[in-house]
Amino acid sequence: MNTASSPIVEYHPSLEFALELDRMDPLASFREEYHIPRTVDGEPFIYLTGNSLGLMPKRTRAAVEQELHDWAELGVEGHFEAKNPWYGYHEIFREPAARVVGANPGEVVVMNTLTTNLHLMMTSFYRPTPERYRILVEDGAFPSDQYAVGSQARFHGHDPADAIIPLRPRDGENTIRMDDIERLLVTRGNEIALVMLGGVNYYTGQAFDMERITAVARQQGCVVGYDLAHAAGNLRLRLHDWNVDFAVWCTYKYLNSGPGGVGGCFVHERHAFAPELPRFAGWWGNDPQSRFEMRPEFVPQHGAAGWQLSNAQILPMAAHKAALELFTEAGMDALRTKSELLTGYLEFLVDGASNGRFEILTPRNPAERGCQLSIRVGSDARRLSEQMKCEGAIVDFRHPDVIRVAPVPMYNTFQDAWRFARMIEKIV
Repeated sequence: MNTASSPIVEYHPSLEFALELDRMDPLASFREEYHIPRTVDGEPFIYLTGNSLGLMPKRTRAAVEQELHDWAELGVEGHFEAKNPWYGYHEIFREPAARVVGANPGEVVVMNTLTTNLHLMMTSFYRPTPERYRILVEDGAFPSDQYAVGSQARFHGHDPADAIIPLRPRDGENTIRMDDIERLLVTRGNEIALVMLGGVNYYTGQAFDMERITAVARQQGCVVGYDLAHAAGNLRLRLHDWNVDFAVWCTYKYLNSGPGGVGGCFVHERHAFAPELPRFAGWWGNDPQSRFEMRPEFVPQHGAAGWQLSNAQILPMAAHKAALELFTEAGMDALRTKSELLTGYLEFLVDGASNGRFEILTPRNPAERGCQLSIRVGSDARRLSEQMKCEGAIVDFRHPDVIRVAPVPMYNTFQDAWRFARMIEKIV
């Protein structure tokens, strides 16, 4: 049976089919690179919440312990004498992080945390005028994004209820049509100072056509930024080629860098040295050639690194360094190819196992989603998620009636998908 959403392969509901897909999986060995939580019986959980917190790479402990060792042995001299000198630690991420988001090395910097970086970017790129002051966001964006854009509008003297334009699905639909986004940008683009969307909506799992949105928005004179919390490490991204102005992301979801992990930031090279852009400055964003001269004037260094505030957060960055090594080894193209196959297979199995009782909110088209399915299961969603944990699967409950499942290609298997579907069949 071919599914309309996944033409890659003809799926079959048998365990033998799932095992055969695992045998043919060129990324299968990467599962062994991660710690898989275990049940009280010692069996590995079916872990489907990598969209909330990715699993810990086995090499993370050694990476962090290396920095602890150097701190203990060297003290302050570790800034220049550590195995990975702390002074320029953020530069370690220029190339691997750029590969993940489709950027040039100088366009990315690893620093701070997600919403902090979002505020720093909006300080520079949300420049409202009396005629053009509105911010376009998707309705139902992650609350932190909603709070951030609302507070920025208010900071500039605007009522968020007036300044923010929410993108909503049509009545009776769960996701937003690209044609509706384009139509709104064409008709109201002259009012919009900033387009600020999530690359993937956290609740529905809808992946937006960032290339097309950016092109239309920039034609209307809008600045374009994205929150890639659910897109970095999940989708093929080409931020530089798409001419995105800025983007921010966290690293603890698909990038597996640990709870509260360090954030990432992209600034297109056309803004690489733009002293006319206002910014909240800090000494680590200053030109390294004069940083320790302690001058009162701020001279931003070239590229995204010029938005840094403070020196590197070494311990969380060490965890991120270990996690990014695995992405370099696997490659985003290979991960995305498996993601489409694995998510399509899980969709096929859930459809069959739920017998029409559950509704998948996430788009059926693989190009419009990452490795997430948001499943509306009804008023018993919380109880079902707790029951699934007792049965051996960790999923994510979202109020009021949705469970989110993320078959992550780095460490989830096709047998995981098959076992989860059998669990749904049993519960139904």
